[in-house]
Amino acid sequence: MRKTNDKTLKEAIEQMLQVYKIKRRFDETGIIAAWPKLVGKSMANRTKEIFIRDKKLFLRIESSVIKNELMMMRTQIIEKINNEAEAILVEEIIFL
Repeated sequence: MRKTNDKTLKEAIEQMLQVYKIKRRFDETGIIAAWPKLVGKSMANRTKEIFIRDKKLFLRIESSVIKNELMMMRTQIIEKINNEAEAILVEEIIFL
């Protein structure tokens, strides 16, 4: 039988992330780790730098062909990222 102040591990971790105000940073790191799954391994291998700042995803791509392809898929990538995070983490993609 559970007591009223008992929490699941998931609830406790979520609460800790909220209290220390690191939930957004935690979610951003998760998206960066999931980048190969979101865009595919071939595109992820050509990504030299990736980071999120102020709801903007910054990408440095070594191949101009891949860069052009990602530019055309911009809205789908943003949707995938936000669906994966279950929050609005990215509103814009900027290519460096």
